[in-house]
Amino acid sequence: MQTLIIEGYLAANPSILSAQGSGRKRASFGVLETTRYRKADGTPGERTTGFNCLCFNEATAEKYIETYARKGSRVVIQGHVENDTWTGKDGVEHYDLRLIVGDIRLKNRRERPAADGAADDHQVQEPAGGYDLNDDIPF
Repeated sequence: MQTLIIEGYLAANPSILSAQGSGRKRASFGVLETTRYRKADGTPGERTTGFNCLCFNEATAEKYIETYARKGSRVVIQGHVENDTWTGKDGVEHYDLRLIVGDIRLKNRRERPAADGAADDHQVQEPAGGYDLNDDIPF
């Protein structure tokens, strides 16, 4: 089994899904990781890679990801890679690599605002670095 550790930012708010039949909840989300490097001529470059992630741990999905994770949250994820193939309605075979989450850590986490749109005074941890996590992701 291949183990992968990535650190990046959530590309969008996670989706909390219920499995058909059992009703067990899981979380589905995308993580963007940017690598910065120097090209051969010395100019800076960067490459952003997206990862599709699934968390099958029901307690983690409901009590941690659903409560605290949102677009722009900084995360560190450890998991293993799975390959998925399927044939679309048009007969074309599709391939996808997914990261199955074994462990997730949210950095600078805060609870989501209340459903009525009012800001929640209870914050778990203030964001560091002078940036606003509610801004659009710059990449």
